[in-house]
Amino acid sequence: MKIAEIYKNLDEICPFASQESWDNSGLQVGSFDSEFERIYLSLDLDSELLQNVLPNSLIITHHPLIFKGLKSLDYRLYPSSLIREMMIKNISLISLHTNADLAFLNEKFVTQVLGLEISSKEGFLIYADVKMKFAELCKFVKEKLGLENLRAVYAKDEISKICICTGSGADLMQDVKADAFLTGDLKYHQALYAKENGLNLIDINHYESERYFSDFLAKYLQNLKIEVIISNSKNPFTYC
Repeated sequence: MKIAEIYKNLDEICPFASQESWDNSGLQVGSFDSEFERIYLSLDLDSELLQNVLPNSLIITHHPLIFKGLKSLDYRLYPSSLIREMMIKNISLISLHTNADLAFLNEKFVTQVLGLEISSKEGFLIYADVKMKFAELCKFVKEKLGLENLRAVYAKDEISKICICTGSGADLMQDVKADAFLTGDLKYHQALYAKENGLNLIDINHYESERYFSDFLAKYLQNLKIEVIISNSKNPFTYC
């Protein structure tokens, strides 16, 4: 199969034109005329995953390997080291980032991972109606994501509406119209802002909230006559 063919299929699932202006979704390594023999799906691309990828393959990731313009290629350092290895092994790379968030990742996280019904959607923000105390909501999230501990900001006890954004959605906090906001990569001053404005926060972590990307995308690709391998990268963080 040629890259151009799979690119067209992916564009129908999550249009590349819908990505944010600062994003870099699309073909990152390779050419549209090149062919590949199998697909690997992963949240990110790291050196351990790349070692196990067979030559003449296509990798599809959620996070782009190349985000900003590269002024030089130092093959000793990431990401240039991975680019060099891909070129040697004839491996192509396509990334589906904010276009995938909008098309399926946020919604499927809410319905299939958290098991909640969506009440409304505003861009990257997904809303769900619940009836819980704050402590109950924290326990619920920990059980659903398999987490022992959560970083959270307590602002009020009664929760009737929650807002969810996978990955790093704290910059959207001012647009949230709910009792609690679930997202990742929360910073200190964002936590203070939320507490002072009566908004509960739960940090669902970046990796933990988006690690389902490969499983969700694989279901869209199951009818393709080509091998699809789910081979997720590892979380760079460890918890001590």
